[in-house]
Formats: sequence, structure tokens, C-alpha cells
Amino acid sequence: MTVRLTLVCAPARTGRDVRFGDTEPDERALRRARAAAASLETTGTLYAAPSHRCRQTAQALGWLGVTVEAALRDLDMGRWQGRTPEEVADEDPAALTAWMTDPEAAPHGGESVGDLCRRVAAWMDALPDGAGRVLAVVDQAVVRAAVLSVLAAPAQSFWRVDVPPLAKFECTGRAGRWNLRLGDASPTNGSGRVAS
Repeated sequence: MTVRLTLVCAPARTGRDVRFGDTEPDERALRRARAAAASLETTGTLYAAPSHRCRQTAQALGWLGVTVEAALRDLDMGRWQGRTPEEVADEDPAALTAWMTDPEAAPHGGESVGDLCRRVAAWMDALPDGAGRVLAVVDQAVVRAAVLSVLAAPAQSFWRVDVPPLAKFECTGRAGRWNLRLGDASPTNGSGRVAS
């Protein structure tokens, strides 16, 4: 049986105050998640990463019986946790540059991008062939790592994957081999049939 995996990127706070780590989604982000719920299937095994934003997003999506999965946790930002990229760049621009150009660098004392990519790929590959539909709310970095795993792209490509809030990434797999699954944007006539 083929595994059908859907990853949904949890929204964070809206606005420009981007910080490393787990920031709670604001009410606007949660409203957007509630509105997106209708476009997501909810049958199957449901997971959420351990962050507050992922668990709150799963709740806003109306997902019941969610399993919190530690392997889907966000990138460990070490001593940069809670800081803005601008603050880090002002204090140690060389460290920030190293982290963004070398996937094995972890100048913050946390986890490297390469480590994250290997962790996410291992979780995906450990899903049993009989898992069927699997849905998970995860942080942006986890979606990026999953995309690279499916495409067998090098970790240097991590920063080239744009993942907006509530983006949905779908793939199918069996026996550790994954394929990207593109959605259908055909206009429908309201009945689910393609309009003619």
C-alpha cells in the first residue's frame, strides 16, 4: 500500500517580527487556519510537531486525536532561540552567514540544517508501507527538509525552498522511495466535476 503524506506548514505571528523558535500564532493566523480546514482531508493518521504553533494549528484545523511527534520538531536554534535574524546578524554576522551557507554548520550550538534533513528523511522512511494517509502540521523548516528528501536534493538547496504559512506539501511513497504529488487546480462547477 502506498503512503500518502501531507505536510501543512503552521503559521506563526503575522507581521515583521520574525524570531527563531516557537512563536505562538496570533488570532489572525488561527483564523486563516480555521478557514483552510475545509480544503484538507482529515481521515488518516494525524500528527503535529511539538511546537505550540503546530499544536494550535492542528486544533484550529479541527484535527482530533493528533499525535505529537518529536521527530517532526523544528530546527533547534540553540542560543539563537527567541532572537531575530537581525539581532544575530548585528552580533555575529559571520556565524549567521556560515549557518545559511553551510548545511553542516551549527554556530548557535543547536542543530545543523543537515541534521534536520536527515532526521526528517529518517522519519518519513520509517513510515510503514501500510500507513495509508498521513497528515502532519509542521514548522517551515520541516517542510523544506521533506521537499529535499523527496527530490533527493542536496542540503545546500534548503534555503531555496519557499514555504508560506499554511502551504500544503504532498508526496506518496513506498519502501523508502518518495514521489512529489502535485495538486489539481482544474476549475470545478461546484459538484466536484471539471467545468466545461
